[in-house]
Amino acid sequence: MILTALAVLLLGLGYSSWRLVTIAPMTPTLRWIVVGLWLGAFALSLVSLLIRGGLSVALTRYTYPFGTSWIFWLLYLVLLFLALDLLRLIPQLRPLLVPSWPLAGVLGLLIVGIFAWGSYRYQHKVRVPLELTVAKQLERPIKIVGISDLHLGYTIGREELSRWVELINAEHPDLILIAGDLVDGDVRPVLEDRLAELVNQLEAPVYACLGNHEYIGGEAREKGFIRQTKIQLLQDSVATFEDKIYIIGRDDATNRHRRSLQELTAGLDRTRPILLLDHQPHHLEEAEAAGIDLQLSGHTHRGQVFPLNLVVDQLYERAHGYHRRGATQYYVSSGIGIWGGKYRIGTQSEYAVITLRPQSN
Repeated sequence: MILTALAVLLLGLGYSSWRLVTIAPMTPTLRWIVVGLWLGAFALSLVSLLIRGGLSVALTRYTYPFGTSWIFWLLYLVLLFLALDLLRLIPQLRPLLVPSWPLAGVLGLLIVGIFAWGSYRYQHKVRVPLELTVAKQLERPIKIVGISDLHLGYTIGREELSRWVELINAEHPDLILIAGDLVDGDVRPVLEDRLAELVNQLEAPVYACLGNHEYIGGEAREKGFIRQTKIQLLQDSVATFEDKIYIIGRDDATNRHRRSLQELTAGLDRTRPILLLDHQPHHLEEAEAAGIDLQLSGHTHRGQVFPLNLVVDQLYERAHGYHRRGATQYYVSSGIGIWGGKYRIGTQSEYAVITLRPQSN
């Protein structure tokens, strides 16, 4: 998997480097400068992804956001250069697309505009209201805020988390559910920024499951941070909310020996609503077979940027949004946070506001 990703990166790097120095007339010296800067950005990206834990927190606060953003810049440069090459196959357009500085300027403005829009989209969180019913015993409607993929760390710190806490508290929920990836990976900036203080300002009970990024950063270290917060971590375990609703948190699928849903639901009172937190939305049929009423997942980010959302949509039965199988309902969140560069192009950062009601006869 890593070798495949590296091969794709190198292919894109080679193609984009070639096109960068042929987009406009350049002297040999300028070409070397352009290629050198582009290769330097690639090297910084590799450092950010592969050895960030070996760098100081202060340095990584700069290298990680830049290095991860570079991957998205590379993607869009490759797409735009490919589009130019295809358009040059049309004889009528070829004279307009000869290498020139005006063409390079238009391309540069287009890239800046795309990512400025993507940054704007990321910063504006989308409230997703869901009115759901369950054919179970429920004395009153329960208001739930469901989120996933906070990715706290080098790119998301105190200022942004504080805004999220305000958004969530403004809903006055009965409970808050977090479907994994609370921490991006390296827990050091999370501890240094004292983010547990902000998490503890959430005014409702909070339940969470682990995501794959908790394993990337080291499960024990991530759980150490969670213990500093009011979050009740459910790792292949079950909690009861107000003695009325079961909340199951599965361990992430990274753990190949995690317990099955059949084991976790054994002995539960089936007249009560059963909610499930499972970070990765694979094998949705398992929740249906286990009699789950509502599953909340995340992980996919819905690809974060176009056209990756089209690819991700093909990898999952439901990569984003509401879904139903029989009596089991699902919501797959695209995440309130993000991995790496803070851009949303063709996708959204969101939080779900779920009102769970008993089904009327």
